[in-house]
Order: sequence, then structure tokens, then C-alpha cells
Amino acid sequence: MEDVTIWHNPRCSKSRASMEILRDRGVAPRVVEYLEAPPSAAEIREVLGMLGLSPRALMRTNEAEYSELGLDGVEDEAALIQAMVEHPILIQRPIVIRDGRAVIGRPPEEVVSLLE
Repeated sequence: MEDVTIWHNPRCSKSRASMEILRDRGVAPRVVEYLEAPPSAAEIREVLGMLGLSPRALMRTNEAEYSELGLDGVEDEAALIQAMVEHPILIQRPIVIRDGRAVIGRPPEEVVSLLE
């Protein structure tokens, strides 16, 4: 099987459940604890392309940082991506990447589609 990467937050139940699904299927993913090692703007853009999403659709709009930074009215996609680089808590989790495709593990069962 091709390499599988997960942008993982071990404190998140959805992220832990996605890891369990991967491991139950014999996948040993490359784990990126993105809160400790945030992705670059280029990496976020690449994942957005794989997901077919806009930057805002990748953001956790319910996080305090989202409101504190006043991101609700921001339309500039580069600014939204930069906010995710500087405040990775804003990135939806988990994100599982395989062979040029990606899914957000919400619900965790979504990751199965990458393994088929």
C-alpha cells in the first residue's frame, strides 16, 4: 500500500478513531502531529486541492482563535491559509492523505474510502 499520512491531534476523539481504523486495516501511517509541527502554506494549499475545498471549509470556525482573529469577515484565501499556518488549531482534523488524495476523518469512517 502507498504511504499514508495523517495530520493527527492525539487529544481529538475523531483523530484517535481514524488512527484506529487505519491500524485495524494494517496501515502504519506517517503521523504528523500538526499542532506541534504545523504544515506550511504550500502544504495546506496542496491538501486543499486534494480535498477540493476552499480554505474556510478546512477551518474549525468554532475555535476561539477563529473569532479572536476576526476571520469571519476575511475573504482573502491567502490570509485564511496563513491563519491556519500560524494557528494550526484552526485546521479540521484529522486529515488523511494517500496517493494524491485526502479526506477529513469526520466521521472517522471517511478514511476507509482512501484504502479501497
